[in-house]
Amino acid sequence: MLTPKQQELLSFIQNRLEEGGVSPSFEEMKEALDLRSKSGIHRLINALEERGFIRRLPNRARALEVLKLPEAMHRAPKIVVPPKPQLASRPPIAANDVIEIPLHGRIAAGVPIEAMEGQNMLSVPAALLGAGDHYALEVSGDSMIEAGILDGDFALIQKTEVAREGQIVVALIEDSEATLKYFHREGPKVRLDPANSVYEPQIYDTRQVRIQGKLAGLLRRYN
Repeated sequence: MLTPKQQELLSFIQNRLEEGGVSPSFEEMKEALDLRSKSGIHRLINALEERGFIRRLPNRARALEVLKLPEAMHRAPKIVVPPKPQLASRPPIAANDVIEIPLHGRIAAGVPIEAMEGQNMLSVPAALLGAGDHYALEVSGDSMIEAGILDGDFALIQKTEVAREGQIVVALIEDSEATLKYFHREGPKVRLDPANSVYEPQIYDTRQVRIQGKLAGLLRRYN
């Protein structure tokens, strides 16, 4: 028999797999269960694995598979999980409540590459964007896959020069290269964390890094 938290986590993982085929990151699981640290998620994952409800997929960082569900979950109504940023099958076609934002080339989600300025525009559902100015960048690389950000996605960025701890940001490094990462401060340093255990965090002096925006949403094409 599972504890309420174990059942809540299993339901969250199952719902995310059904929605997008990708298991949630530990950070997403921590936030969904309102836990203070990832260590609690590790304990819950280990308990579910020991009881045969899930398994970790080999050769895939933190990828999980649900093997079975308890009877109580089969009988109970499905838990509604707050949706991830809306995905689209291709750069959206203009329609009602659609706005155009600048599309500024490609940005690395792995090793930093130069962020190119461009004059192209991308049509975006207004519901994906909040207040403020926005622009779009095409993602290149796989270091944010555990956050559900894949190579070829369009990252919708709200312009800002400040960021809170743990936000996904566009960081401009030494005024020449940009990357999409989780933002953290470590004293006089800035740590940019990937969402893929294959990659190492990137650590810079604060004067080397300027925040160019924070992630507001995603668009994805399938072709």
